[in-house]
Amino acid sequence: MTADDARELGRFLTLADTADVLAISVNQAYALVRSGELPAIKVGGAGHWRVEVSVLQAYIDGKYEESRRRGLWRQAAYADVLEL
Repeated sequence: MTADDARELGRFLTLADTADVLAISVNQAYALVRSGELPAIKVGGAGHWRVEVSVLQAYIDGKYEESRRRGLWRQAAYADVLEL
């Protein structure tokens, strides 16, 4: 998500907007929020979930870092096997 995208969307995203950004279903976005993996707030009388754009970007960045570290770990584990 670029800075222009964030400005276009506003400060908070609906779960549908969040799902679009992540290319997942709304149910999957809801599950991320309900589990606490993706922080969100409830607003309004009906308690609609909203995800702050900066929080979503931090979540995405964290997932990239997690993936990078997992790849390095696998690479290191595989290197040990080759040395045997």
